[in-house]
Amino acid sequence: MSEWTPAVLSTAEAGRHRCDLCPHRCRLGPGQVGYCQVRRGAEAGLETLTFASSVEHLDAVERKPLYHWHPGRRVLTLAAPGCSFRCDYCINFRISQYGRPGGQDWDATPVDPAAAARKVADTGAAGIALSYTEPSLAIELTLALAATGTPVVWKSNGYLTPEALALAAPAVAALNIDLKAVHDDDHRRLTGGEVAPVLAAIAGFRAAGAWVEVSTPLIPGFNDHPDQVAAIAAAVAAIDPAMPWHLLRFSPAYRMTDRDPTSPTALEDAAAIGRAAGLHYVYVERALGPAGRETRCPGCAAVVVRRDIWSAEPPLLHAGRCPECRTRIAGVWGNDDRASVR
Repeated sequence: MSEWTPAVLSTAEAGRHRCDLCPHRCRLGPGQVGYCQVRRGAEAGLETLTFASSVEHLDAVERKPLYHWHPGRRVLTLAAPGCSFRCDYCINFRISQYGRPGGQDWDATPVDPAAAARKVADTGAAGIALSYTEPSLAIELTLALAATGTPVVWKSNGYLTPEALALAAPAVAALNIDLKAVHDDDHRRLTGGEVAPVLAAIAGFRAAGAWVEVSTPLIPGFNDHPDQVAAIAAAVAAIDPAMPWHLLRFSPAYRMTDRDPTSPTALEDAAAIGRAAGLHYVYVERALGPAGRETRCPGCAAVVVRRDIWSAEPPLLHAGRCPECRTRIAGVWGNDDRASVR
């Protein structure tokens, strides 16, 4: 396992240090470990286990999932231990739930930011992604990677304090944030945390200039009722209707093996609800076939990006616009089209 290293974002309080990274705001004395299991108190402040990764591989950016940020490119993917949520359906629970029942100790090695940046340059990758676990817990690693000039991507739960959001936002080029529910009771029951910080993070990263996409795992019997889906879609649309919304198919895993996978019909109905709410780009990765992954112009419905499950063809765009009707297509299109539309 990696070593404990100094952590940022803490406030001294009567012999303890309050962690100001996530809204749990754990108050930790020396040697005490926080809710996340990867930050602990020390005499001088806090320490973290997350300047390390047990994963290092090149991955399609579509797997994050990010569909409007350099489509067809790869990212160097890392995973530091831990998560600030305790989602019962997590497919990555063995590493995200490090230090908790069901998680496991796992080998991780310190990350050399300069070496990671060189690998990105040598392979032509679009950047470095922190994924599979909760990247906001690795904020120290994020800042060090961003300092190399390499774009950093997060797949995040968005559970940050305002202080953490202010520190992280300039360092994160793009991210996909999960929005699992908009009713606080539902969100707490699934994750252990309230939903308001997640909504604030989606809006805050967007306002700071990061490219943001949103994902919702559609869990049968939990958040798949049409009224619940409509409420989530409305919340996304209220922030920005041009933010892509990904509907993820639930697969039984971890502590939620008693439910069936999400049906294609439920996903199709949810996608229709999202479009009716005014969202311009609604995606379903697999269950609806290629049509569920296509980017269509919100002006004329022409297909402007075609995708396989984890890859994409070059965008059919002219300076960030639909070639048929010249409507702007929101996204960061990279070398295939120099325009970046936010």
